[in-house]
Amino acid sequence: MELIAYTPEPEKIVAAAARICYSQRGAAEILENMEDKEVDRLIKLLLSCGHESPVEHVTFTFAIEGVSRALSHQLVRHRIASYSQRSQRYVSEENFPYIVPPSINGEPEALEIFENCLSQIREAYARLTKLVPREDARYILPQACETKLICTFNARSLFNFFRLRCCSRAQWEIRALALKMREVVRQVAPRLFAKAGPNCEVLGICYEGPFSCGRAPVVKSRGEIEEE
Repeated sequence: MELIAYTPEPEKIVAAAARICYSQRGAAEILENMEDKEVDRLIKLLLSCGHESPVEHVTFTFAIEGVSRALSHQLVRHRIASYSQRSQRYVSEENFPYIVPPSINGEPEALEIFENCLSQIREAYARLTKLVPREDARYILPQACETKLICTFNARSLFNFFRLRCCSRAQWEIRALALKMREVVRQVAPRLFAKAGPNCEVLGICYEGPFSCGRAPVVKSRGEIEEE
C-alpha cells in the first residue's frame, strides 16, 4: 500500500474550511493569514465537538497491491470513496497470483488442500478461456485471487473506515491494510488523524456487544454501559 496523492496542506485546508463558516473574510485571505497554532486549535475544536463536515474537503489516494478479492469486496462497501480496480474481464488471470491466509499457511495439511484446489481452478480457467469469453471464465475464480486497485477517500470517510476496520474484530487482511493506511495518513496529517481508530481507542467504549474483545466497557441497549 502506498499513499500516492493527497490534498496539499490538508490540516490547513480543514482549519480554513472551519473558519470560513464564521468569518466575513474570503478563503484566500483566511489561508494567507492562517497560523499553525490556529490550525491546531481549530482541528482540536472540530474533533472534540464532532463537527466533521470541514474534514470532507481533503482527500487521500492510495495504491493498493498484493491483496485478495476477499479484501476488495469488503473495501468497496465503504461507498463514500472512489475505486479503480484491475479488471478480470479484460486482464487474463491465467496463473493468477493468490493470497494465502496465515491460518492456512501455518497448517501443512490445510495448505496442501488449498494449493491443490487453486491448481485445479487455474487449469479449469485456462481451458475455459479457450471455449468461452474471459468475462465468463472468470466466474470460477476464487476470492484468493490477488488484485490491484487505487482508491480515494475524503478524511471523514477515512474516520469511519478506521473506526470499523482498525477494530480487533475486523477481518485480518483488511485490518492490516487499515492500520497501514492510518499510519501513512498520520505522517502527513498527524493532528487530523491523531484520534482516528476504533471506538475503544477514541471513545473508550465498545458497541460490539457480546462480540467485544473486552478492551473497553460495552455499550448495551438504550445507551447503558455494561459494568466490568
